[in-house]
Amino acid sequence: MFFISPTFLILVGPALLLAFYAQYKVKKTYNKYANVNASAGLTARQAAQRVLEFGASRLNKPDLYDVGIEQAQGGGLTDHYDPRQKVLRLSNPDSRSLADIGVAAHEAGHAIQDAAEYQPLVVRSALVPVVSFGSNLAMPLIMVGLFLTMMGTILGQWIFLAGILGMAAMVVFTLVTLPVEFNASSRAKEVLVKSGVLSSKQELSAVSSVLNSAALTYVASAAVAIMQLAYFVLMFLGMRR
Repeated sequence: MFFISPTFLILVGPALLLAFYAQYKVKKTYNKYANVNASAGLTARQAAQRVLEFGASRLNKPDLYDVGIEQAQGGGLTDHYDPRQKVLRLSNPDSRSLADIGVAAHEAGHAIQDAAEYQPLVVRSALVPVVSFGSNLAMPLIMVGLFLTMMGTILGQWIFLAGILGMAAMVVFTLVTLPVEFNASSRAKEVLVKSGVLSSKQELSAVSSVLNSAALTYVASAAVAIMQLAYFVLMFLGMRR
């Protein structure tokens, strides 16, 4: 029942609404430009390759020429960069749309970050094992801790606190993710213009709209994580009284 308490609605409710809006916005913006092709006629795969080549030349990192580009599994908007296998996986690599070109260039931006040892990306990668562990255990620990506390067991408070620490790790991860995503988009847009993939301000504006909408989802995720953490911290402080 504590999930629908007034405090929860006040703290977490607005962040959840932002998250729902962000998901709606990114899908709407992507669909808008998924049917608008870039005038240069390049595919998303070719655009990503140009971004990688630009990064290799600027950073003097020949390994970027060897980054693979594959078809992603799982449908649309599953694009990602795999730093372990040094592969870009694109949901629509042969698309010539501004939406898919923007997303592909963004993922190539992550590959450049990896090659340049961009510190926020290094930190985020280091946090992955901790966050994976914390994300699986945080809520169960909080629930068990709450139950034991209600039963009058002092151990419940310590278990609850352990869950909060797991949730705090997730908050740190979402905050570190923000500069990583913003920087990847910035790198992508710079190269798309300089390399001639985009040939007008209108095309750059369209790509920027797609990437900015995607960035909003990360902002919303961070807001939800922070507000959830604040809510459970307040609960813990209430237990201690």
